[in-house]
Amino acid sequence: MRIFLCSSAILAMMLVITSCSNSSSDQTIDSAEWVDIFDGETLDGWKRLNGNAEYTVEDGVIVGRTKRNTPNTFLATEQTFSDFILEYEFLVDPYINSGVQIRSNSNDYQNGNVHGYQVEIDPSERGWTAGIYDQSRRGWLYPGGLNENAAKAFKQNEWNKVYVEAIGSSIRTWLNDQPVAYLVDDMTASGFIALQIHSVDRAELVGREIQWRNIRIKTADLTPKQADFPYIVNKIPNTISEGERQQGWISLFDGSSISEWRGAHQENFPPEGWKINQGELQVTESGGGESQHGGDIVTRDEFSSFEFQTEFKLSKGANSGIKYFVTEEYGNTSGSAIGLEFQLLDNDNHPDAKNGIAGNRTLGSLYDLITAEVPERYVNAPGEWNHARIVVHPNNKVQHWLNGIKVVEYTRGSANYKALVRGSKYKDWKDFGQAAKGHILLQDHGNAVSFRSVKVKRLD
Repeated sequence: MRIFLCSSAILAMMLVITSCSNSSSDQTIDSAEWVDIFDGETLDGWKRLNGNAEYTVEDGVIVGRTKRNTPNTFLATEQTFSDFILEYEFLVDPYINSGVQIRSNSNDYQNGNVHGYQVEIDPSERGWTAGIYDQSRRGWLYPGGLNENAAKAFKQNEWNKVYVEAIGSSIRTWLNDQPVAYLVDDMTASGFIALQIHSVDRAELVGREIQWRNIRIKTADLTPKQADFPYIVNKIPNTISEGERQQGWISLFDGSSISEWRGAHQENFPPEGWKINQGELQVTESGGGESQHGGDIVTRDEFSSFEFQTEFKLSKGANSGIKYFVTEEYGNTSGSAIGLEFQLLDNDNHPDAKNGIAGNRTLGSLYDLITAEVPERYVNAPGEWNHARIVVHPNNKVQHWLNGIKVVEYTRGSANYKALVRGSKYKDWKDFGQAAKGHILLQDHGNAVSFRSVKVKRLD
């Protein structure tokens, strides 16, 4: 059964709605059947927000056309929605991008700016369509690059179909039946749905079209679709979602317990230099240099092939790191330990960013070996949370990811890797970084750094 949102006869039987057109934002839809929220003829039930680009209805399709020197323009439903399954089709000019807002709002925040989750429309070579962006707030939550199949699913210059589940704290997306994004987040539980015409500033981009059709929703008796997603982004601190648990993720820090950790070269957790505060595992500021206070901490377990992730927050000018394949076999018992290192650094305010070779000691780099390729717009400033992810595949291919962007890739033990080691500070360490297994380490470099949502998944 298909139901049109503004058909009075059908609404009277099937929907609970206070009015159809000229409606207020507290209207509700409660239907286990699909409900069309675009009637194919008018824009009844929708309102334009923020910019003044134009939306029209032509041949049963909503057409948006870009306009110069106007902010992003949104066509928003007058109804708000919390849990739902949404479907729509879109056709986009290959030279512009767009998106569909879900659980979004326009209120006192930023003087009425539309803000909330956006399901991306990206026809560029990057191919991040159906990734999840947080409009006017946190930026990218699930970049499309986290799922290499996303770009393959997009059809250039053709109609594409998007399927969105927003159930509780879980938001999942599909593009042309291909699973794309899986986000767990609890920042916003409800809001309107809105179509976006992106702002443009060049004359050649004026008048470009984005079209939508077959926009429908259901809001009751929701059954999650069975699907395999390669990666889940969980933005709720120190939790393991059910989806992550099924993938094999375990917590190394749940906001209170340090049972999975001990001091490097020690039996127990350091008695000073580290503390748990407000759900964060914190290195306290000592100003004494590397491992001069509490010292580094290592996992009690060892790992061979694995995925590791954590959120981290640097203080201004801070230096720290995440080391892996740490074996403690090199004889140094001062509190530090040797291993491959995902560098954590305030590039703008710490001198080490200019040391090494060609920036190979900057944030996200394989310390002193490979420079991270990090677009600046994906890095959050000191005092804000960033996300680090390390993937070690069974074939020894290793990746560093920063805020959902792959910034380093190499293969342990390869000829190229060994050449890099010979030119580094590790040249005198026998078989550096090539152990079959090792501990994961969080570094005390004397600067205040916080960690949370520390997780690992074995791949062997």
